[in-house]
Amino acid sequence: MTQETVLASPLTSDFTAGDSILRLPRLIERTGLSRSTIYALQIHNKFPKAVLLGGRAVGWLDAEVSAWLEERAAARKEAA
Repeated sequence: MTQETVLASPLTSDFTAGDSILRLPRLIERTGLSRSTIYALQIHNKFPKAVLLGGRAVGWLDAEVSAWLEERAAARKEAA
C-alpha cells in the first residue's frame, strides 16, 4: 500500500456541487504549511484527508480546510 493510498480517500457524500478542490500548491499557499507537514498531520488525523481525484492526483475539500483553519483560530483564542 502506498502513502498516497493511505492519505487519500475517494469523494464521499460529504462533497456537494458547490465545494471546490484545493490542489497541493494552493493548499500550501492557503495554510502556510509545508508538503511534509500536511502529510504528517494527515497521518495523525490532525488535518483533513486528501481526496483521490484519479490516478495519482489528489486534492483537499476547501470547506474541510476552511473548517480546520477556523478550529485552529478558535483554539488560539481559547489559549489566550
